[in-house]
Amino acid sequence: MDPRLKGSKVEDRVTRFASPTPRLSSVPGAIGLVVLLWIIHVTWSFWIVNPLPIEPNPYDFRYLADHCADIPPISSAEFTGRQLSLVRMLHSLNASAYVAEPGASAEFYANISNAQWHLSERPLLLVISPSVESTGGADGDYGVQAKLSILTPTFEATRAKLLHVPSTYAIEYAEWPEDADPYEVAIANILPSLKSGNGTIYVDGSTRNFIVDGLKAAAPQSTVLSAPVEVRQLRERKSKAELDILKCVNEVTILAVRAVREKLYIGMRESEAQSLIRTALSSAGLTSLDSIVLFGENAALPHGSGSDRVLKKSDFVLIDCGGSLHGYSSDVTRTFALDDSKILEDQLSIWKLVQSAQSAALSSVHDGAITRTIDEAARTVISDAGYGRYFTHRLGHGIGLEVHESPYLRGGSDDVIGTGHTFSDEPGIYIEGKVGVRLEDCFYVTENGDALFLTEGAGGQARSPWDI
Repeated sequence: MDPRLKGSKVEDRVTRFASPTPRLSSVPGAIGLVVLLWIIHVTWSFWIVNPLPIEPNPYDFRYLADHCADIPPISSAEFTGRQLSLVRMLHSLNASAYVAEPGASAEFYANISNAQWHLSERPLLLVISPSVESTGGADGDYGVQAKLSILTPTFEATRAKLLHVPSTYAIEYAEWPEDADPYEVAIANILPSLKSGNGTIYVDGSTRNFIVDGLKAAAPQSTVLSAPVEVRQLRERKSKAELDILKCVNEVTILAVRAVREKLYIGMRESEAQSLIRTALSSAGLTSLDSIVLFGENAALPHGSGSDRVLKKSDFVLIDCGGSLHGYSSDVTRTFALDDSKILEDQLSIWKLVQSAQSAALSSVHDGAITRTIDEAARTVISDAGYGRYFTHRLGHGIGLEVHESPYLRGGSDDVIGTGHTFSDEPGIYIEGKVGVRLEDCFYVTENGDALFLTEGAGGQARSPWDI
């Protein structure tokens, strides 16, 4: 301190300000502090021993995940069996190869989905070709084996090799650098006999046009065609393993819809209900979610996006939703009322009519039936009641690795239904500005030749607008 300040009032103020030791102003103050600390200790100890109860989350759907927890994905043995069926078909058709991009067909044959490898301008191609080899028999028999090759960008080669691709034999990887033509690399390294000779390359029906054009240019003497119906049909009829997955994913989807119905209330918005159904499906362990939620007259647009209006007592709720389990899809639609809804009698009659049409379609299914006749069975019920012009779409579609896949249940279609086929059964009546009703369950054709809903294990078809 400055000596000039010693003994002054300034010195006294500085000394008091700098003192590090606080002093209690009185004995009662000290007692008060002790009491306060004791209260804090007792309160803290009480809440440690007796914590506040945790209220359950009213929107917790995690229990749904248990429903399909024991359903396994497709085995490696089934994948290699599919590959063998394909190359035998290719050999019988005198085809050199089958080409597919990441997607449903590549997933079916080699476990390469679009989710694992998103499509871009740089092609990654699965090439499956028949290889005729000696069976080792004394009579010199030859057998057809599946040769799998993958065309990959060079800088993505390591990633491509990390894909789990089941195969009986070693997979061949053909790498194309950025300054090379990928299709010329594919022909030169995977199908060299087509470089100067002729042959037939079948491409999956969903292959993009620029890839087809590239293959044609690289093998000008060969024929590049969309895979014929004989090849497409290999995916259509489902195995037991596929049906097990399809049953479970459709069952858990309807369970999710029922669970969400219990959480809806008059005054809720479409967007809030949409959020709930997506939460429920995600909690069930499904991926690739899709959902439509429409209230009242908004449901008269079959694939409408709604207006986010609130739910009224006089409204039906339409939820059309699905997801994916081990790559396989669900597709379920329910039009329903809440417990305190007051639905008009004519709209209840429409609901019952749609349910009758759905039942009629299912009853008409048998091994050997023609697809258009199933559509006709449902359409006749609705038309006979005078609502034919309000049933504006086909009855159904195939379902599997894709939500919508061939064959289709529609007028003018003459595909033959067989054991293992799976379809949606979704009649609807849509009166714009008033009401829309659709009911949808998917079914499969059993070994006995009849049809059962994939949702049967979870109660199956809706029984009333209040019992879905």
